[in-house]
Amino acid sequence: MIEFLIATAAFIVAIALLIAIHEFGHFIVARKLGVRVEKFSVGFGPSLFSWYSRDGEVEYIIAAIPLGGYVKMLGESPSKQSDNPDQQKDSNADELTPEDLKRAFHTQAVWKRAAIAVAGPAFNFIFAIIAYMIVGWAGQQVIPPMVGHITPDSIAEQAGILPADVIKKVNGHSVYAWQHVEEALKKTVGQPLTLTIDRTGMVMDVHMDVPMPEKDALLSNIGGSLLGFAAGQRVFAQQITPHSAAAQAGLKDGDEIIRMDQQTVDDVRSLIQYIQSHAGMAITLGVMRGDLKMNLKITPQADAKTQRGRIGILLNARSIQAPVVYRMGRFEGAAYGFTRTWDMTTLTFEVLGKMMVNAISPSNLGGPIAIAQMAGKTAEYGVIPYLLFLALFSVNLGVLNLLPVPILDGGHLTYLSIEALRGRPLSPETIEKTQLVGVLMIAALMIFAFYNDIARFLQG
Repeated sequence: MIEFLIATAAFIVAIALLIAIHEFGHFIVARKLGVRVEKFSVGFGPSLFSWYSRDGEVEYIIAAIPLGGYVKMLGESPSKQSDNPDQQKDSNADELTPEDLKRAFHTQAVWKRAAIAVAGPAFNFIFAIIAYMIVGWAGQQVIPPMVGHITPDSIAEQAGILPADVIKKVNGHSVYAWQHVEEALKKTVGQPLTLTIDRTGMVMDVHMDVPMPEKDALLSNIGGSLLGFAAGQRVFAQQITPHSAAAQAGLKDGDEIIRMDQQTVDDVRSLIQYIQSHAGMAITLGVMRGDLKMNLKITPQADAKTQRGRIGILLNARSIQAPVVYRMGRFEGAAYGFTRTWDMTTLTFEVLGKMMVNAISPSNLGGPIAIAQMAGKTAEYGVIPYLLFLALFSVNLGVLNLLPVPILDGGHLTYLSIEALRGRPLSPETIEKTQLVGVLMIAALMIFAFYNDIARFLQG
């Protein structure tokens, strides 16, 4: 129950904050360009609190439902996308005075209306840049880029990589965390790879060729699965299924599995593969239960569908290496804000593009439940993980709103581009029809994402 409340609160804060930032972008740029803003609302639905600006023009509103927001501008065309139904009641252009017309949204030059439209996503990106800067300066917990596991006969072993090697650079680019090693490796598939490593004070380059993975690189573990080196993990048993092979052998929740027959366990993937390949064959698992070391004989049972071995447990993997806090200097942190935002932006566009051509399954798309779960989990971990989540979420909102879909900012920019080329805007009827298509597209996307959430929840 407590986890549900944390997830709900963290989700609402994220939505309210990032949409308010998005709408503030529209608001402040409109005001700076001389467009009259009549309302700026955080949330939608009934008003809880409201007040007017010093000049009496803008009504600021805190609304009851904190899952949206809107900016209402004078003379704003109904063709302009809106999160608020009240905007359909805009002032009739015929009723505006000549003075009002000078400050009405629809009478502004195309470049001004485009600037107002793009300001919302731009402020989402600006927020992400600042958030990543703060994370860089405050410090984040990372797993050091030290090799802890080498798969026998792997590409990494043949290249000469050894446990305890510290990876300093990937193809000339410095890395300070294992996460960044893996991110860099994803960009090298099908290409030569040079790792600069530190081996007890001796710096050297190791060369290898990275083959193409069976799955898309974004969904593949390049270091662990493809090349055969990883940070290394401690593997613990949890949720023992009653009457399973593990239960019958005496395995208990919290037992650390340290050996599988004569092999050391330092990677959860290799343990799973070993169990799956020994269906019907007895294996000996060495486990630590507190300070007590013991050997348990277990015979994996063949799965009815796949015939792979199963012993009836879930595995919890923790890094062999203790996380460390990595803090950046003033200039490194500032640069990190820009580079990380750029990396996440390009990655988001790349993922969306691959989903459209089915290179990545759309089933990976997450909806409100997945977002709430991620918000709650990062909030439980602390301020920095939650700030990282907000930065990534803000980038996603910025990218989504730039897509050329009617009712989104990107769709409005498309209308303005056509207007600039034609010398006149599209007809209201055309805009209305295309916006209906946009509404249906967004609705279908939301339903599909929600379906994915439900399916993942039911599957556990």
